[in-house]
Amino acid sequence: MVVRIRLARFGNKHDPFYNIVVAQARSARGGKPLEVIGTYNPIPKRPVSLYNENVNTRPYKEVALDQARAKYWLGVGAQPSDPVWKLLNMAGLVAPKPTTYNKA
Repeated sequence: MVVRIRLARFGNKHDPFYNIVVAQARSARGGKPLEVIGTYNPIPKRPVSLYNENVNTRPYKEVALDQARAKYWLGVGAQPSDPVWKLLNMAGLVAPKPTTYNKA
């Protein structure tokens, strides 16, 4: 019984929104997960200024993650998918994924 941490897509066409879910590896992407541990919005958002100033700040992608539950699931052997691995790496929960190079 392999458990994976992966993204489940929600939202409209051209406006994706993802839940970070823990699910069985063989279940469908939209199937019922074991647990929802966070959300990820890949559409960059511009920060809102309180004083309506023209601020030169970079847009950001919104990630909300329950780190305690993510640590628990990683501790019991859940395997993150590649996109989730990158998000967990940014949160400081896993090391960067090792890259393999093809020597031709």
